[in-house]
Amino acid sequence: MTPAPEEGCCSATPPTEISSPNPNPGSPHDEKETGRYLPLMVLIALTLLAAGAKQIHYGEWNLRLAMHDFMGLFLLCFSMLKLFDLGGFAAGFRKYDLLASRLPSYACIYPFLELALALGYLSRWQPTVVYFGTVALMGFGAIGVFRALMAKQNLNCACMGSSLNVPLSTVAVVENVGMAGMALLMLLL
Repeated sequence: MTPAPEEGCCSATPPTEISSPNPNPGSPHDEKETGRYLPLMVLIALTLLAAGAKQIHYGEWNLRLAMHDFMGLFLLCFSMLKLFDLGGFAAGFRKYDLLASRLPSYACIYPFLELALALGYLSRWQPTVVYFGTVALMGFGAIGVFRALMAKQNLNCACMGSSLNVPLSTVAVVENVGMAGMALLMLLL
């Protein structure tokens, strides 16, 4: 028996969708679904702690710097998770991202765009360019997630790469819109 060929980063064969949605909210299955968000909650909590620790180093609390550090660390972690399995991420991302579904190579480039933004935040390089880049990347991404949710597609969110099993939900929309909103706010501060 010949093993199935592995998908390349930009292969046209997407992975299968998540099996059965939860038919009984409040059941033990529902608790399992909630537990799938634990990696995301841990990542956000640790990123907030790290950004807060940097504020202690600065000797004063500065909202703009705190958001700047949070965004850099958050995007760094998210790009890293995607890069662990670039092919798996790309296959999942193509299922709901508007551009990646039409231009598969964009799915392979996306984690590097996030990484570039992260390094821009952390190095304080051209903040205005980084903020506008974040608004464009995250705002456009939110449209694809929102569209997939409205179509009631039952998919895994590629936001944390393929190694973590997080469902595509309103959390992904909030995450994308929140990141774009923080970048807009930093433009105004």
